Amino acid sequence: MELAWLDDFLALARERNFSRAAETRHISQPAFSRRVRMLEDWLQAPLFDRDTHRVELTAAGAEFLPIAEEIVRRIGFGRDRVREVADLSASSLRIACTNVLSLTFFPAWLQQLESAGGSTPSNISLVTDSMADCERLMVEGKAQFILCHHHPAAATALDTSAFVSLDVGGDLLTPVSAPLAPGERSPLHTLPGSAEAPTAHLAFSSASGMGRIIAASRAAGGPAAWLTAAFTAHLAMLLLIMAREGRGMAWLPLSLIAQDLLAGRLVRSAPTEDWDIPIRIQLLRPRARQSPAAEAFWSQATANAEQN
Repeated sequence: MELAWLDDFLALARERNFSRAAETRHISQPAFSRRVRMLEDWLQAPLFDRDTHRVELTAAGAEFLPIAEEIVRRIGFGRDRVREVADLSASSLRIACTNVLSLTFFPAWLQQLESAGGSTPSNISLVTDSMADCERLMVEGKAQFILCHHHPAAATALDTSAFVSLDVGGDLLTPVSAPLAPGERSPLHTLPGSAEAPTAHLAFSSASGMGRIIAASRAAGGPAAWLTAAFTAHLAMLLLIMAREGRGMAWLPLSLIAQDLLAGRLVRSAPTEDWDIPIRIQLLRPRARQSPAAEAFWSQATANAEQN
Protein backbone atom coordinates (compact mmCIF):
# COMPACT_ATOMS: atom_id res chain seq x y z
CA MET A 1 0.00 0.00 0.00
CA GLU A 2 1.33 3.46 -0.93
CA LEU A 3 0.73 6.69 0.97
CA ALA A 4 -0.32 8.37 -2.29
CA TRP A 5 -3.32 6.03 -2.41
CA LEU A 6 -4.58 7.51 0.86
CA ASP A 7 -4.21 11.04 -0.50
CA ASP A 8 -6.15 9.94 -3.60
CA PHE A 9 -8.87 8.42 -1.44
CA LEU A 10 -9.21 11.61 0.63
CA ALA A 11 -9.33 13.76 -2.50
CA LEU A 12 -12.15 11.66 -3.99
CA ALA A 13 -14.03 11.55 -0.67
CA ARG A 14 -13.83 15.34 -0.59
CA GLU A 15 -14.66 16.12 -4.24
CA ARG A 16 -17.08 13.20 -4.94
CA ASN A 17 -16.05 13.47 -8.60
CA PHE A 18 -13.23 11.55 -10.31
CA SER A 19 -12.29 14.34 -12.74
CA ARG A 20 -12.07 17.06 -10.09
CA ALA A 21 -10.26 14.79 -7.64
CA ALA A 22 -7.70 13.77 -10.28
CA GLU A 23 -7.15 17.45 -11.09
CA THR A 24 -6.43 18.29 -7.46
CA ARG A 25 -3.93 15.41 -7.37
CA HIS A 26 -2.30 16.62 -10.62
CA ILE A 27 -2.59 13.27 -12.40
CA SER A 28 -4.71 11.98 -15.26
CA GLN A 29 -8.14 10.57 -14.46
CA PRO A 30 -7.31 7.03 -15.74
CA ALA A 31 -4.20 6.90 -13.53
CA PHE A 32 -6.15 8.29 -10.59
CA SER A 33 -8.93 5.71 -11.04
CA ARG A 34 -6.37 2.88 -11.18
CA ARG A 35 -4.80 3.99 -7.90
CA VAL A 36 -8.20 4.14 -6.18
CA ARG A 37 -8.89 0.62 -7.45
CA MET A 38 -5.52 -0.57 -6.13
CA LEU A 39 -6.38 0.77 -2.68
CA GLU A 40 -9.74 -1.00 -2.79
CA ASP A 41 -8.00 -4.22 -3.89
CA TRP A 42 -5.51 -3.88 -1.03
CA LEU A 43 -8.33 -3.37 1.48
CA GLN A 44 -10.46 -6.01 -0.24
CA ALA A 45 -13.52 -3.75 -0.03
CA PRO A 46 -15.23 -1.22 -2.33
CA LEU A 47 -14.84 2.30 -0.95
CA PHE A 48 -17.02 4.21 -3.43
CA ASP A 49 -20.41 3.66 -5.04
CA ARG A 50 -19.86 4.52 -8.70
CA ASP A 51 -23.41 3.75 -9.84
CA THR A 52 -24.81 7.14 -8.83
CA HIS A 53 -24.37 10.46 -10.68
CA ARG A 54 -22.33 11.77 -7.75
CA VAL A 55 -19.68 9.42 -6.36
CA GLU A 56 -20.62 8.40 -2.82
CA LEU A 57 -18.77 6.55 -0.07
CA THR A 58 -19.86 3.00 0.65
CA ALA A 59 -20.34 1.90 4.25
CA ALA A 60 -16.78 0.55 4.14
CA GLY A 61 -15.52 3.84 2.69
CA ALA A 62 -17.23 5.86 5.43
CA GLU A 63 -15.63 3.58 8.03
CA PHE A 64 -12.19 3.96 6.45
CA LEU A 65 -12.37 7.77 6.02
CA PRO A 66 -11.42 8.83 9.59
CA ILE A 67 -8.75 6.11 9.65
CA ALA A 68 -7.14 7.42 6.46
CA GLU A 69 -7.35 11.01 7.73
CA GLU A 70 -5.63 10.06 10.98
CA ILE A 71 -2.87 8.09 9.19
CA VAL A 72 -2.08 10.99 6.84
CA ARG A 73 -2.21 13.52 9.66
CA ARG A 74 0.01 11.48 11.97
CA ILE A 75 2.59 10.92 9.23
CA GLY A 76 2.69 14.69 8.71
CA PHE A 77 3.20 15.29 12.41
CA GLY A 78 5.76 12.50 12.57
CA ARG A 79 7.74 14.21 9.83
CA ASP A 80 7.71 17.41 11.86
CA ARG A 81 8.90 15.69 15.02
CA VAL A 82 11.80 14.13 13.11
CA ARG A 83 12.69 17.57 11.78
CA GLU A 84 12.58 18.96 15.30
CA VAL A 85 15.00 16.31 16.48
CA ALA A 86 17.27 17.40 13.64
CA ASP A 87 16.74 21.06 14.73
CA LEU A 88 15.24 21.95 11.37
CA SER A 89 11.88 23.26 12.57
CA ALA A 90 11.88 23.12 16.36
CA SER A 91 10.26 26.56 16.76
CA SER A 92 8.11 26.70 13.64
CA LEU A 93 4.33 27.00 13.64
CA ARG A 94 1.88 26.50 10.75
CA ILE A 95 -1.55 28.09 11.00
CA ALA A 96 -4.28 27.86 8.36
CA CYS A 97 -6.54 30.90 8.50
CA THR A 98 -9.63 31.89 6.54
CA ASN A 99 -9.08 34.94 4.37
CA VAL A 100 -11.09 37.55 6.25
CA LEU A 101 -9.64 36.64 9.66
CA SER A 102 -6.12 37.07 8.33
CA LEU A 103 -7.05 40.74 7.74
CA THR A 104 -9.44 41.57 10.57
CA PHE A 105 -8.40 39.41 13.53
CA PHE A 106 -5.09 37.55 13.36
CA PRO A 107 -2.56 40.46 13.50
CA ALA A 108 -4.14 42.10 16.58
CA TRP A 109 -4.74 38.72 18.23
CA LEU A 110 -1.10 37.68 17.79
CA GLN A 111 0.03 41.02 19.21
CA GLN A 112 -2.32 40.48 22.17
CA LEU A 113 -0.75 37.08 22.84
CA GLU A 114 2.72 38.62 22.74
CA SER A 115 1.70 41.55 24.97
CA ALA A 116 0.36 39.14 27.59
CA GLY A 117 3.94 38.18 28.36
CA GLY A 118 4.19 34.97 26.40
CA SER A 119 6.68 34.18 23.68
CA THR A 120 5.38 33.17 20.27
CA PRO A 121 7.43 31.01 17.89
CA SER A 122 10.01 32.90 15.88
CA ASN A 123 8.87 31.23 12.66
CA ILE A 124 5.11 31.40 12.02
CA SER A 125 3.77 30.34 8.64
CA LEU A 126 0.23 31.63 8.03
CA VAL A 127 -1.66 30.09 5.10
CA THR A 128 -4.83 31.96 4.12
CA ASP A 129 -7.48 30.18 2.08
CA SER A 130 -11.12 29.12 1.99
CA MET A 131 -12.48 27.08 4.89
CA ALA A 132 -12.62 23.97 2.69
CA ASP A 133 -8.92 24.25 1.87
CA CYS A 134 -7.99 25.04 5.48
CA GLU A 135 -9.81 21.86 6.53
CA ARG A 136 -7.90 19.90 3.91
CA LEU A 137 -4.56 21.22 5.19
CA MET A 138 -5.47 20.15 8.71
CA VAL A 139 -6.64 16.69 7.66
CA GLU A 140 -3.45 16.18 5.65
CA GLY A 141 -1.26 17.19 8.60
CA LYS A 142 0.01 20.33 6.84
CA ALA A 143 -1.30 22.74 9.47
CA GLN A 144 -1.15 22.55 13.25
CA PHE A 145 -4.01 25.01 13.81
CA ILE A 146 -6.97 26.53 11.99
CA LEU A 147 -8.30 29.98 12.83
CA CYS A 148 -11.86 30.26 11.51
CA HIS A 149 -15.40 31.49 12.11
CA HIS A 150 -17.90 29.16 13.76
CA HIS A 151 -21.65 28.88 14.12
CA PRO A 152 -23.35 25.96 15.91
CA ALA A 153 -25.73 25.36 12.99
CA ALA A 154 -22.92 24.94 10.44
CA ALA A 155 -21.04 21.63 10.51
CA THR A 156 -17.42 21.33 9.41
CA ALA A 157 -15.18 18.46 8.35
CA LEU A 158 -13.42 18.80 11.71
CA ASP A 159 -16.48 18.19 13.90
CA THR A 160 -15.10 14.89 15.18
CA SER A 161 -13.50 13.59 18.36
CA ALA A 162 -10.09 13.89 16.66
CA PHE A 163 -10.11 17.71 16.99
CA VAL A 164 -10.63 20.24 19.77
CA SER A 165 -11.52 23.94 19.57
CA LEU A 166 -10.94 27.09 21.58
CA ASP A 167 -13.21 30.14 21.46
CA VAL A 168 -10.96 33.19 20.95
CA GLY A 169 -13.34 35.94 19.81
CA GLY A 170 -16.58 36.92 18.15
CA ASP A 171 -18.05 38.88 15.26
CA LEU A 172 -21.37 39.67 13.62
CA LEU A 173 -22.50 38.98 10.06
CA THR A 174 -24.53 42.02 9.02
CA PRO A 175 -26.57 42.42 5.80
CA VAL A 176 -25.39 45.56 4.00
CA SER A 177 -25.81 47.38 0.70
CA ALA A 178 -24.64 50.54 -1.00
CA PRO A 179 -26.90 53.50 -0.15
CA LEU A 180 -29.72 54.52 -2.48
CA ALA A 181 -27.81 57.75 -3.12
CA PRO A 182 -24.62 59.29 -1.66
CA GLY A 183 -25.22 60.57 1.86
CA GLU A 184 -28.50 58.69 2.30
CA ARG A 185 -29.12 55.97 4.90
CA SER A 186 -31.64 54.04 2.79
CA PRO A 187 -30.20 50.89 1.13
CA LEU A 188 -30.15 50.39 -2.62
CA HIS A 189 -30.86 46.67 -2.09
CA THR A 190 -33.30 46.01 0.74
CA LEU A 191 -34.39 42.98 2.71
CA PRO A 192 -36.62 41.02 2.72
CA GLY A 193 -37.37 41.51 -1.00
CA SER A 194 -40.44 39.79 -2.44
CA ALA A 195 -41.39 36.90 -4.69
CA GLU A 196 -42.05 39.40 -7.50
CA ALA A 197 -38.86 41.42 -6.88
CA PRO A 198 -36.22 39.35 -5.04
CA THR A 199 -33.22 41.16 -3.61
CA ALA A 200 -29.89 40.83 -5.46
CA HIS A 201 -27.64 38.72 -3.23
CA LEU A 202 -23.83 38.79 -3.22
CA ALA A 203 -23.25 35.30 -1.84
CA PHE A 204 -20.35 33.39 -0.35
CA SER A 205 -19.58 30.09 -2.11
CA SER A 206 -20.08 26.73 -0.41
CA ALA A 207 -16.28 26.40 -0.04
CA SER A 208 -16.34 29.41 2.26
CA GLY A 209 -16.96 29.01 5.97
CA MET A 210 -19.07 32.18 5.80
CA GLY A 211 -21.20 30.61 3.08
CA ARG A 212 -21.84 27.51 5.19
CA ILE A 213 -22.69 29.63 8.24
CA ILE A 214 -25.12 31.92 6.40
CA ALA A 215 -26.87 29.02 4.66
CA ALA A 216 -27.16 26.97 7.86
CA SER A 217 -28.28 29.91 9.97
CA ARG A 218 -30.91 30.99 7.45
CA ALA A 219 -32.16 27.41 7.17
CA ALA A 220 -32.45 27.15 10.95
CA GLY A 221 -34.88 30.06 11.16
CA GLY A 222 -35.11 33.84 11.15
CA PRO A 223 -37.02 36.31 8.98
CA ALA A 224 -38.08 35.11 5.54
CA ALA A 225 -36.22 36.57 2.56
CA TRP A 226 -36.57 36.48 -1.20
CA LEU A 227 -33.11 36.51 -2.75
CA THR A 228 -31.65 36.05 -6.20
CA ALA A 229 -27.95 35.25 -6.64
CA ALA A 230 -26.22 38.17 -8.36
CA PHE A 231 -22.61 37.16 -7.67
CA THR A 232 -20.84 34.34 -5.80
CA ALA A 233 -17.29 34.20 -4.41
CA HIS A 234 -15.44 32.82 -1.39
CA LEU A 235 -13.50 36.05 -0.71
CA ALA A 236 -15.18 38.54 1.65
CA MET A 237 -13.09 41.40 0.28
CA LEU A 238 -14.41 40.78 -3.22
CA LEU A 239 -18.01 40.73 -2.00
CA LEU A 240 -17.31 43.94 -0.06
CA ILE A 241 -16.12 45.69 -3.23
CA MET A 242 -19.16 44.46 -5.16
CA ALA A 243 -21.45 45.72 -2.39
CA ARG A 244 -19.78 49.15 -2.44
CA GLU A 245 -20.41 49.29 -6.18
CA GLY A 246 -24.12 48.71 -5.64
CA ARG A 247 -24.35 45.26 -7.22
CA GLY A 248 -26.35 43.71 -4.39
CA MET A 249 -26.56 43.08 -0.66
CA ALA A 250 -24.25 40.80 1.29
CA TRP A 251 -23.89 39.44 4.81
CA LEU A 252 -20.41 40.63 5.80
CA PRO A 253 -18.43 40.58 9.08
CA LEU A 254 -18.89 43.77 11.09
CA SER A 255 -15.14 43.81 11.79
CA LEU A 256 -14.55 44.15 8.05
CA ILE A 257 -17.23 46.75 7.22
CA ALA A 258 -17.28 48.98 10.33
CA GLN A 259 -15.42 51.82 8.62
CA ASP A 260 -17.64 51.57 5.52
CA LEU A 261 -20.74 51.90 7.71
CA LEU A 262 -19.31 54.94 9.52
CA ALA A 263 -18.34 56.60 6.24
CA GLY A 264 -21.73 55.86 4.63
CA ARG A 265 -20.22 53.78 1.82
CA LEU A 266 -22.45 50.95 3.06
CA VAL A 267 -25.73 50.93 5.00
CA ARG A 268 -27.78 48.21 6.63
CA SER A 269 -30.05 46.37 4.19
CA ALA A 270 -32.46 45.08 6.82
CA PRO A 271 -35.03 47.02 8.86
CA THR A 272 -34.12 45.28 12.15
CA GLU A 273 -31.21 43.49 13.79
CA ASP A 274 -33.11 40.18 13.53
CA TRP A 275 -31.23 39.67 10.26
CA ASP A 276 -27.80 39.78 11.93
CA ILE A 277 -25.98 36.48 12.48
CA PRO A 278 -23.71 36.28 15.58
CA ILE A 279 -20.61 34.18 14.95
CA ARG A 280 -17.64 33.04 17.02
CA ILE A 281 -13.96 32.86 16.16
CA GLN A 282 -12.29 29.56 17.00
CA LEU A 283 -8.81 28.10 17.06
CA LEU A 284 -8.89 24.39 16.16
CA ARG A 285 -6.22 21.74 16.54
CA PRO A 286 -5.89 17.95 16.49
CA ARG A 287 -6.49 16.30 19.86
CA ALA A 288 -3.26 14.30 19.49
CA ARG A 289 -0.17 15.84 21.04
CA GLN A 290 1.82 18.09 18.69
CA SER A 291 5.29 19.65 18.72
CA PRO A 292 6.53 21.49 21.85
CA ALA A 293 6.21 24.81 19.99
CA ALA A 294 2.61 24.06 19.02
CA GLU A 295 1.69 22.89 22.52
CA ALA A 296 3.19 26.04 24.05
CA PHE A 297 1.25 28.21 21.60
CA TRP A 298 -2.01 26.40 22.46
CA SER A 299 -1.40 26.89 26.18
CA GLN A 300 -0.75 30.58 25.60
CA ALA A 301 -3.90 30.99 23.48
CA THR A 302 -5.94 29.14 26.12
CA ALA A 303 -4.67 31.37 28.93
CA ASN A 304 -5.40 34.49 26.90
CA ALA A 305 -8.94 33.30 26.09
CA GLU A 306 -9.65 32.59 29.77
CA GLN A 307 -8.51 36.09 30.74
CA ASN A 308 -10.73 37.72 28.12
